This record gives sequence, structure tokens and C-alpha cells, in this order.
Amino acid sequence: MVAVVAITIGVLVLAALMTAHPGDPDLYPARAEDGETISLVSHGWHSGLILPRAALIGPGGGPALASIATRFRAYPQIEFGWGEARFYRATPTLAQFDARLALEALFTPGGRAGVIQVVGLERPVRESFPGSDIMPVRVSRAGLARLLTRLEAGFGLVEGQPIAGGPGLYGPSLFYEGTGRFSYANVCNHWAARLLNAAGLPITPILDTYPAGLLLDLRWRAGLTALPAATANLSKP
Repeated sequence: MVAVVAITIGVLVLAALMTAHPGDPDLYPARAEDGETISLVSHGWHSGLILPRAALIGPGGGPALASIATRFRAYPQIEFGWGEARFYRATPTLAQFDARLALEALFTPGGRAGVIQVVGLERPVRESFPGSDIMPVRVSRAGLARLLTRLEAGFGLVEGQPIAGGPGLYGPSLFYEGTGRFSYANVCNHWAARLLNAAGLPITPILDTYPAGLLLDLRWRAGLTALPAATANLSKP
């Protein structure tokens, strides 16, 4: 039994090392005078990225992000999260977890359609998500532009505009039709990790399958530190 466990761990470690994506030292870490702070937020089963709204209309953005920047103009920061259309909408928290929907999302041959949730944040990140793990990331301007280009490509467009698909799960939010296919090999946390990789950060997809692994990966390979836990009784946006 011990040998089986040891072999399994060895295979997982080897697979993680073989599939790891390098960072780009020309993009990350950002120089002190050349950078913008974004944040990865973990909600326990799902992670998203929080970006300054003003950055969406800068280099790297396109018509989808410009439309979102206008629609959410009252909010200084915006959270983006991606997931399988049915499961994401049906699972605002782990309490609503539906095993059948989860298995269909993960193991449907060819994957399933994805959606992007966009949430406007009126307050600072820690105040908006007091119970979540939050990892600030200082990215270079060039790295942010590449991240925005990848994020822009994640939206489905009709006549040059993103396709809204109804209210999101919390706060001032909307779902938008996304591109890409959701599966066990391409979950929401992989999506967030690949956006960070576009900005120059190293990532390890096997670790990044779960939010806790993604946070560990960012500590281990990118040298990042999470925000302290909230000390006040604050609520979601």
C-alpha cells in the first residue's frame, strides 16, 4: 500500500513538472515604476480575477471589454470568472453543489459551453470578499495588455458586442457567453491561471485544477503572498 501511494505521488509530481508553463521574465515581475495590481480571488470551489475597470479600455482590450467597462462604469474594479454554463449558474456556493451537473460538465466528450461572469465591485477587494482567499498580483503594463488580449478572446461576440446572458450569482453582475470548452482538463481555475500566464507568471496546470492548488502554485513559483484575513464583519457586494 505504501509503495502504491509513493508511486502515485511520484507520477503526479513528474506530471506537474512536465506540464508546467514557464513565466516570461520580460513581463513578470513588474518593475516598481511599471505595473498595475490585479487580484486572484478564491471562493472555495472557483476562482476569478479582479481587474481595475479603467484598465479594460487600455492596450490589449477590445470591443467586449470596452462594452463591459461602459456597462459597469459605476464600479472601480470588476471580477471576471469563467465556468461551464449550467453548473456555474446553478452553483453560487458549495451548498448548492449538484454532483450530476458537475460530472456532466467535467466529462462530456468534447467539453461543454462556457460562460463568463462579470461582477462590479464598489468597495476594495478585501471588503468585497471578506471570507475569500485573495492573492494580489503586480503585473507589468505589457503583461496586463497580454492578459487583456486573452480575456477579450474569451467572450463570444455578435456584431462586435459581447452577448449578455442574464444576471450573475451575486452583486451587480451579468453572465456573458464565452468561448472555449469546459472539461476536466480546462476548468475555471485553469482559465484564471492561463490569464496570469499571459501576463508572464509561471503556472502549473495540474496544481491549478483546484483553487487551493492555484494559490499554492502562485506562492511557490511566482513568490506571491495572500492578503491577510478580514478582521471586520463585512458582507459580499
